[in-house]
Amino acid sequence: MKISDLIVPERISCDNESRSKKKVLEALSALLVTDTPDISQDEIFKSLISRERLGSTGLGHGVALPHARLPGREQAIGAFIKLEQGVDFDAIDNQPTDLLFSLLVPDHFTDEHLDILAQLARIFSDQAFCEALRKSETREQLYELLSNQHTSSAA
Repeated sequence: MKISDLIVPERISCDNESRSKKKVLEALSALLVTDTPDISQDEIFKSLISRERLGSTGLGHGVALPHARLPGREQAIGAFIKLEQGVDFDAIDNQPTDLLFSLLVPDHFTDEHLDILAQLARIFSDQAFCEALRKSETREQLYELLSNQHTSSAA
């Protein structure tokens, strides 16, 4: 699977001005509802918040992978935000988070969900890749970088 299987340019935000964890999750929800008329932005937001209450999805080094499961989905979808300024996301290293890849997966995805998250964590642990994302100035540049990243075929 490639990241481009999960994301489209319309679900990417460059230099987003959200200034809090809640506002970032709202922005991700707004992106994730794009091309998904069968679910509401509020439903997505509530799912992401519920998952965050279980424990932060902030990986550290400025990266977070907010995710949730939703019934009625047939495939996983993603959204990406590069923040203009990092926010407190309760990351393990207590550093501000400015790169967020959000994932929605169908309820029936169990192993696949964990596989995709592990692969995303591996991709976003590459500091050179993250720096290239941070230097990007447009949605198109972000999409190009993201779509050229490959997850393993196991997902």
